[in-house]
Amino acid sequence: MKLRSDIEEFCPPQPLLPETDRLSSHDQTSFQAYESEERQIQPLLASLQDSESFIRREPEKRTSIESTQRSKTNRIIRGMMAGPVASTPQESNKKRQNRRQEVSQLLLRKEQENAHPRDRPVVVTGLYQKEESGHSEISPADCVVEQRELRSAPERLQRGNSSEKIGPDVLKTKTVKSLPRTTVAGLNMSEMVLDDIDDDDDMQELSKLSFERTVTDHSSSACPIDQHTAMELKAVLLGSSINCFSVEWRNQGFTFSEMHDLGYGIVQKKGGPCGVLASVQAFVLKKLLFENIKSGDTGLQRLRPSNTTRRKCLVSAAAEILWRAGEEKQATIAIHSGRNQFTPTVHFRSEGVLEKITCFTVDNIKDLQLLIEQHVEQFETGQLGCMLLTISAVLSRSIEKVREDMDVPTATLIGAHGYCTQELVNLLLCGRAVSNVFDNDMELDSGNGNVTLLKGIKGHCEVGLLSLFEHYNICKVGDYLKTPCYPIWVVCSESHFSVLFGLQRELLTYQDKGPEFDLYYYDGLANQHEEIRLTVSVGKLTQSCQDDDTDLIPPLEHCIRTRWKDAFVNWNDTEPIL
Repeated sequence: MKLRSDIEEFCPPQPLLPETDRLSSHDQTSFQAYESEERQIQPLLASLQDSESFIRREPEKRTSIESTQRSKTNRIIRGMMAGPVASTPQESNKKRQNRRQEVSQLLLRKEQENAHPRDRPVVVTGLYQKEESGHSEISPADCVVEQRELRSAPERLQRGNSSEKIGPDVLKTKTVKSLPRTTVAGLNMSEMVLDDIDDDDDMQELSKLSFERTVTDHSSSACPIDQHTAMELKAVLLGSSINCFSVEWRNQGFTFSEMHDLGYGIVQKKGGPCGVLASVQAFVLKKLLFENIKSGDTGLQRLRPSNTTRRKCLVSAAAEILWRAGEEKQATIAIHSGRNQFTPTVHFRSEGVLEKITCFTVDNIKDLQLLIEQHVEQFETGQLGCMLLTISAVLSRSIEKVREDMDVPTATLIGAHGYCTQELVNLLLCGRAVSNVFDNDMELDSGNGNVTLLKGIKGHCEVGLLSLFEHYNICKVGDYLKTPCYPIWVVCSESHFSVLFGLQRELLTYQDKGPEFDLYYYDGLANQHEEIRLTVSVGKLTQSCQDDDTDLIPPLEHCIRTRWKDAFVNWNDTEPIL
């Protein structure tokens, strides 16, 4: 059985000649001129073999006589088998032609490698195995793949490089049948054929492409964070670029409780980021209780969500918060990329967080939800979820507008001991980092004809806020926060934020008088093990109750009475929280 092989030539994108024309042109070529040039070709070929390792030897497993004759020419050139030594004049001429083609192709290859990467053509070759009349033959595939594949190859390779890998999601190779004495692993990737993917299994693999591919498909722009932005973020959050986030912030995600009656609740590990957690919790409850409700589900049934349901609510809640911060025009989501985007200098204290963030900006809420859903693990189970959402909210609003929102531009969003300031809570609830909780703006005469503008809430919010500071006459919560669109309130009490909510929207209409209604209280930091249900009777607070020692009145009751005056609160056999 004879083995012969042709060395494949690189063909530029041009109309391909029919097979008969190519063969006839080779037959008409005079091979006698190559006799005098063979001695010049051999040294050049040997030099290229040594320097670039394009030609590899592989011993033939033949009989002793055939092995001696063929071992000198049995080589693999760029993944293809060289033919055995020919004894007839025709085969000798064919050998000279092949060696001529070797030099031409290797010279072209060397010139391409010295050229700029953008100027290099993409060579796509292929192999197939033929079985004819009792002998096996390895011959090159058609000179190149179709013109369409050549045009698409650089684009697909570039797209693969953008995701830092070229894997089965990007490159699809034709099946290479078992070659005599040649392993598939020995083939160079550049020898493979780029082909279209047309089977269901590969379509499933495409759904797992890198995040950059998805962002392109959904009109998102990716931007690695730079040091200037990172320094500005730290300044507006912490006060200085050399300050660091506390351990409580660095280890807090949006993890749900595993308690049966509290599966809707987000668990807080330690004090600090409670304002962010309570704000997100409020919007999760809004999604869970008042949106996409199935017929027949009661309020209590909706408070027992499945893992899938509460995750969807978390994604939707985060998207709503960021979309509102971006004025419902665009939003930015910060994703931890796992690699440094810049080299920190002495003016920036590295923590392994901000310098590894990639920011993605979208211009519609559907794409925003898709991005959060694809990276929900970073928010839900990851340790940086609370930080990432806070950074995303600031970037969605923009650092400049956040400073403009504040009464004092040098104020920070994270205060002493890692506590959330009112500005940060307002940013998450209302989309603006204003410093006050009253309605609209207020002008304050500061003397000498100077007026200080105090900025408040501009309109009704989806979820509201109640504050213990109002009970002590330190601030005044306006109706925009006291009477939100949904009966859900973030409660500010004793430098801590928690959530109070009801199951019926009708209770928003109850003022000084009305029927009894139930409110539910959740505190992610209180290590809560059971549901806390409060029954509120508006206007039923008796004089004897008002005369009780105020130190024994739970602060939560004071907060409730800032919304419903003289309300009597029944804790329903639950231990009051003092």
